[in-house]
Amino acid sequence: MRAGAALLVLLALSACDPAEMADKAVRRTAESVVFPVVNVDMPADPAQAATNCILDAASPDELRLLARDVGVEAGTSTKATIRDIALRPAAQACFAAHAVPPIR
Repeated sequence: MRAGAALLVLLALSACDPAEMADKAVRRTAESVVFPVVNVDMPADPAQAATNCILDAASPDELRLLARDVGVEAGTSTKATIRDIALRPAAQACFAAHAVPPIR
């Protein structure tokens, strides 16, 4: 029985893709930067939906750029990046699908 459990753990660990784990970490970090910016203009629930839409519309390079501001208040450049992404058709369609008010 122990050998079977060990095999399952080994298989589960080998299924972990380091690049995928890194991408998820960058996205979570970017989320911690974007959410407070969006939450200024709307309550938490719509702000979370808007944050997800913005992150989904962002390129990998933009996610890394946003993640660089972790732990500090977002500056003018970061806010402009968030706004630019939020105004894209993909983000706007996501906002409409999730009843998110427009970003100002």
